[in-house]
Amino acid sequence: MHTSDGSADRVWFITGASRGLGRAFADAALAAGDRVAIAARTVGPLEETAAAHPGRVLPLALDVTDRDAVFAAVAEAVEHFGRLDIVLNNAGALSMGMVEEFTEAEARAQLDLNFFGALWVSQAVMPTLRAQGSGHIVQTSSIAALGGFPSTGLYSASKFALEGLSEALAMEAADFGVKVSIIQPGGYWTDLYAAMHATSPLEAYAPLRAELERRFAKGSVDSDPKLAAEAVLHLVDSDDPPLRLLLGNMAYDLAFDIARKRVFTWAAWEHVSRAAEHAIPAPGSPAGAGAEEPVAGAAAS
Repeated sequence: MHTSDGSADRVWFITGASRGLGRAFADAALAAGDRVAIAARTVGPLEETAAAHPGRVLPLALDVTDRDAVFAAVAEAVEHFGRLDIVLNNAGALSMGMVEEFTEAEARAQLDLNFFGALWVSQAVMPTLRAQGSGHIVQTSSIAALGGFPSTGLYSASKFALEGLSEALAMEAADFGVKVSIIQPGGYWTDLYAAMHATSPLEAYAPLRAELERRFAKGSVDSDPKLAAEAVLHLVDSDDPPLRLLLGNMAYDLAFDIARKRVFTWAAWEHVSRAAEHAIPAPGSPAGAGAEEPVAGAAAS
């Protein structure tokens, strides 16, 4: 792949790049000969990476929940490198707990980081990508966006929201030559669970928690983040990248299982779904003047 100015290397902007998948993505980009603006709240590991790759790394201390700081960091990266080619929204965290247990502050914090952080970065980079007429935004979603699961409701909500946003962004950006992809990773050996936040448990959910613990008693068998990074390199090297890319056997199999169940349910309830629609003229229009008046107290659409 070549950049818009004909050079062989590319410029990446990666958030959450100090550890886990973000660190693996940055290492893979550097190994491919590219240059990287690596952003994270903790800059120590980023400075070490910069020292190991003179002139090819721009470390940025960044809290993606701060919109002004995001725009400033993107502007610094563009000024430093002259362009952006691949933007990888990877910053995120996991908050676990039953939906009923979340405080307002906990719920907002989960959405602020996983959803709004990616939104601010996407908004900040679009002017540059539009002006270039090229670029690729890659959003790190999750297997949790395939469906909601007990104790990960708010995390799933943040990733569902990110995917809905990204679908719209992909269509809006396409006319400017800008591509958008969503990656949906399964299990990888990162510190996602070690660094997660947990709600204060309600006793009512103790039996469900015990059942969940029983299911996962054998522990997690996850993969090396380098494998996810290799998949992302394939993605950004493609001239026709997909909107979504599943990463791992578990994510792949679960996606098909959930899709089959949804199709089965939709088909089983088709008669109810179709009966809920019957076009009528607009109320108040001449054609609809003879339509029956709604019954008092009836629900309005």
